[in-house]
Amino acid sequence: MDARNEAREFLMSRRANITPEQAGMPVSGHRRVAGLRRGEVAMLADVSPEYYAKIERGQLAGVSDAVLESVARALQLDDAEREHLFDLARAANGAARPVRRRRPKAWVPRDGLTRTLDAIVLGPAFVRNGRMDILTANALGRAFYDEVFDGPGQGNLARYCFLDERAQAFYPGWEAAADITVSILRTEAGRDPRDKQLHDLIGELSTCSDAFRTRWGAHNVRRHGSGTKQFHHHEVGDLTLTYEGMELTAEPGLSLLIYTAEPGSPSQERLQLLASLAATSMAKSSRPRRPTTTTTNED
Repeated sequence: MDARNEAREFLMSRRANITPEQAGMPVSGHRRVAGLRRGEVAMLADVSPEYYAKIERGQLAGVSDAVLESVARALQLDDAEREHLFDLARAANGAARPVRRRRPKAWVPRDGLTRTLDAIVLGPAFVRNGRMDILTANALGRAFYDEVFDGPGQGNLARYCFLDERAQAFYPGWEAAADITVSILRTEAGRDPRDKQLHDLIGELSTCSDAFRTRWGAHNVRRHGSGTKQFHHHEVGDLTLTYEGMELTAEPGLSLLIYTAEPGSPSQERLQLLASLAATSMAKSSRPRRPTTTTTNED
């Protein structure tokens, strides 16, 4: 991924999103740009127009944190966008890869993490990385996301969202879900621009999905910490679930997400039904088969 081009397009997209009125600037005459002009951002950030033009060309190497903060304020970046800008600057200064403990190629969950997931029985719980691969899940999480594993998704939430037609039904608000998915991947791309597997995933989705490609070009980023989502599971129907996301301190770069339903709600009853169905299916699959016998007819 071209870090300079990424920074240029990100800053240009943020500038286009802010009107002079939103920035508190006077407006006069006809304007040919959708948002602020470069010179206006430079004035708001208290830097020279030439210096801001250099920054917007993606030349972030050597730009101080103070100037980045000023640009972030001028462009009214939210926390996720500000963090993304600083990630891009770190990449430009040669610190592209976050300090992460090396993990084997085939990641295996620790026994303690597996027991923790198994102890969560009231809602789906799973661990994912920044590429949105589901790495491990509790029993209810596997039942909840069964379509992610048995089709084009290949265990990846982004592939499922854009390459599996069933996702349109699973996410009643698919447009919003698609926006969030791309924003998470865009954030990860800024955090770790040398991740080859992420590049390959983005290339695959850009080639196979017009919806993904359009959203990727918007350069939106976001944090995914908590909230409420609507789902429609093919076995139990509509679900309204809240989620909490937590970074795993012992596993840098990985997140634990837990979905729960309001106590006594129809969604909780449906989650309980899904858990029961999953337990029944597991029991059937683990039940030893009876040996077959062959009878012969003898004269």
